[in-house]
Amino acid sequence: MSASPDDAHFMQEAIRLGLLHLGQTSINPSVGCVIVRDGKIVGEGTTAIGGRPHAEPQALAAAGELARGATAYVTLEPCSHYGKTPPCSEALIASGIGRVVVSVTDPDPRVSGRGIAMLRDAGIEVDTGVLEEEGKRSLAGYLMRQTRKRPYVTLKLAVSADGMIGRQGEGQVAITGAAARADVQKLRAESDAILVGIGTAIADDPLLTVRTHGLEERSPLRIVLDERLSLPLQSKLVRTAKDVPLVVVAAEPPGFGDSDDVAFLARRAALDAAGAEVVQCNPYRPDELLSALASRGVSSLVIEGGANTAKLFLDSGYVDRILLYQGPATIGEGGIESPVSKTDMPVGFAHVATFNFGDDRLDEYEREV
Repeated sequence: MSASPDDAHFMQEAIRLGLLHLGQTSINPSVGCVIVRDGKIVGEGTTAIGGRPHAEPQALAAAGELARGATAYVTLEPCSHYGKTPPCSEALIASGIGRVVVSVTDPDPRVSGRGIAMLRDAGIEVDTGVLEEEGKRSLAGYLMRQTRKRPYVTLKLAVSADGMIGRQGEGQVAITGAAARADVQKLRAESDAILVGIGTAIADDPLLTVRTHGLEERSPLRIVLDERLSLPLQSKLVRTAKDVPLVVVAAEPPGFGDSDDVAFLARRAALDAAGAEVVQCNPYRPDELLSALASRGVSSLVIEGGANTAKLFLDSGYVDRILLYQGPATIGEGGIESPVSKTDMPVGFAHVATFNFGDDRLDEYEREV
């Protein structure tokens, strides 16, 4: 529907609230809700860290008696089924709310229109589709997992002025400045999982954690594609596996030869003892991995490296968004060429936004639906 200026304004605020806990709400979507009376916000809520309580009961509790006859703006259709908590639709009805404005209808078959029907049957006016595209973008991970049974995949690349993402044999190379790197930390904090290939894990020895002060606890699940379990036990990833979850994706079953198989099983036991989780499936079949991640509640995945891993997911058609950070410096001889560039974007991706971080630039592309 075409939103009125007031509806658009208050729904934008609900969307902003929903973004606050991205990557922190377990299998539940991070939803925002605001309660508005006489043109003023009297209550607001965001799905709590861990997934409960939901946004609507928190906003209603903040509004109290002022919720009666007021309007609720919510980014996702209120739930209608009993789980660990009563349905949010029932809470809205019991509060005496007069109108509910919804951005996105929930594709979960337990809800999917039932929440809206409950509200209307109770005599509450319901409008849907307000800022729907913005709402879908804010809920992209949840919607992807519900509709396609896989996480929403973001490919993040930092590219030099001459189109390189690194230099052979040198590990991490600083391509962008502090402000752009801080934005990457925010991206990690909003994501459920982050993935690199074994080449990047060995060459760069990254931590893949969130290092922004105050957000350290929001580090995502870390994943390494590692067919032969080559990840060194002294790597930063393994040494921190008991503090921040680490999944190592290896081949299944071992079949490298008798002596190699024995060594493989020994490395697996050592990784297990260090606190890492070894998952055996085909590391060259993103569909298998993404399905497994979705089954454990992962809704959003960021791919951070390297070039071969990026190309694997791109060629398989499992990248939904590309974030292209570009710095002004050149790398020159020995550089590792980026698998994508502004002038050579894969078919089906549309440019949606540009952001500047000092001398650095971020271009955002999304797969056209």
